[in-house]
Amino acid sequence: MDRLVLRQPDDFHVHLRQGSASADWARDAQKAGFARVLVMPNTVPPVVDSASLMRYRHSLAAAAPGLGLLMTFKIMAGMTTETLTALKAAGAVAGKLYPEGVTTNSADGVRHLKDAYPVFEVMQELDLVLCLHGEDPGAFTFDREVVFLKDFRALRQAFPRLRIILEHISTREGLETVREAGERTAGTLTAHHLLYTFDDLAGGALRPHLFCKPLLKRSEDRAALQAAAVAGEKQFFFGSDSAPHAKSNKEAALCSAGCYTMPVSLPLLASFFEERGALEKLDPFLSVFGAEFYGLPRNPGQLVLERRPWVVPLEYHGAVPPNAGETLDWQLQEV
Repeated sequence: MDRLVLRQPDDFHVHLRQGSASADWARDAQKAGFARVLVMPNTVPPVVDSASLMRYRHSLAAAAPGLGLLMTFKIMAGMTTETLTALKAAGAVAGKLYPEGVTTNSADGVRHLKDAYPVFEVMQELDLVLCLHGEDPGAFTFDREVVFLKDFRALRQAFPRLRIILEHISTREGLETVREAGERTAGTLTAHHLLYTFDDLAGGALRPHLFCKPLLKRSEDRAALQAAAVAGEKQFFFGSDSAPHAKSNKEAALCSAGCYTMPVSLPLLASFFEERGALEKLDPFLSVFGAEFYGLPRNPGQLVLERRPWVVPLEYHGAVPPNAGETLDWQLQEV
């Protein structure tokens, strides 16, 4: 097969940042073929009310007017019913919970999950999706996701009607917990967690552009993620966690966490699903399961990937993709 026709996909976890490069990164998402992207709110300052959400959406829409923007807000302990109601009225579809200090721009995150239970109660009534960065920052780095799962299970029991997503799952235990939690629970999978392990990051020379949170894990964790993706389990769908940082912040003594996979996500995933004889499962993973969980219509448009080798640029607007300079087999057809 040298030509692959897909429904235009969604990316349910994207960082577009703020500042001068934000417009370029929004256009990259559009050029990469995505119809809609779920925009993360951990900007500086964060998206925490209707006014900041509308300002952020307006700036992104001006940069990439054809890109569907699904907006989120950053969950803060003590948020009022009025604030949450106004956020939904302004177009928010989800709130994102960051534990305190767990990743980029999360120093103001929630210290204890139960501190935000009153917020979750209102979100449940408003039918806003809860997106979780599922790591306990007090645990050893490799164990942070697994340790967090205890609090996750308690949260799931406390709010049975709340739609909850465990973002960027990186462990076998994370997959199993989502499966056990029932149909109002889902998990997103990234291209980099599907393709790489910690050995790729640090087994030889340190590769800073593969450094992300949660960390890449062991080969057995990657194998479990891969099996879930190609099995077509509807609880798991694509969220790239594409997170651009300036090259100077990645190739530094204090390296920022994040993989800028947006420009290469679809070619990487096409090769991955093809290698496993599961190309028919790619469309649901990209375009069906996530839309259904969020209660959104499927995108009407299509895109075409061609088997046409190309070399990944060394940079995109100052951000370096993790496989810069490598040759990929699939390429998005230009229209």
